[in-house]
Amino acid sequence: MNLKDSIHTDHLPKHIAIIMDGNGRWAKQKGLLRSIGHENGTKSVRETVEASAELGIENLTLYAFSTENWNRPKLEVQTLMKLLVSSLKKEIKTLQKNDIRLAAIGCLDALPKKAHTELLEVIDKTKHNKRMCLTLALSYGSREEILNTVKEISLKVKNNIISAEKIDESVINEHLYTRNLPDVDLLIRTSGEQRISNFLLWQIAYAELYFTQVLWPDFTKQNLYEAIIEYQKRERRFGKTSEQLH
Repeated sequence: MNLKDSIHTDHLPKHIAIIMDGNGRWAKQKGLLRSIGHENGTKSVRETVEASAELGIENLTLYAFSTENWNRPKLEVQTLMKLLVSSLKKEIKTLQKNDIRLAAIGCLDALPKKAHTELLEVIDKTKHNKRMCLTLALSYGSREEILNTVKEISLKVKNNIISAEKIDESVINEHLYTRNLPDVDLLIRTSGEQRISNFLLWQIAYAELYFTQVLWPDFTKQNLYEAIIEYQKRERRFGKTSEQLH
């Protein structure tokens, strides 16, 4: 039986976020360069994006490059940025065909000019697509995002644009990079690591966490289906008791 048939389409997560981990280890296990691991990881991105759109997932956010990743060896960073540009050029047809809108969060100004320009072009070309929003977290760090949010709100309080008493969760949400996205329902991390790594800390407050041993280049549609089936088995209580929900 196809795992896809076990998914309840009326109980899908509205927002899935994925920490795509294990490209380097995948390459090392095969005696290959890390860059080959990253290249193979792009195939898993394509498969996951297409499978999510087919299922009817409305929002998919991928942790593509963290603020900490800038500390990696220079050659690896350059390879990742070249891969980003080539992938965007290659995948524009797939995004258009599947009616997928591209968005990006993070300190995008830190990206090399070529990557930044290509990214903005694809975002602009797909802005009217409606089926799914694919968000790339690039040069992204959640603590930096929260810090920027605090600074922006503080400035507005200082200039009497908003009063301190009026600050609530919705005000904070409006100042985050993800202001146009709902909270994350399901967070997936590949490669067996069980940590969040500074990813969407505010937005995953009530997310279901799913960790798999599968290295990212080996992640397939079936692995995505497994994660969603596991999500659908869980009872999401949001602080309430089981009895209150039924």
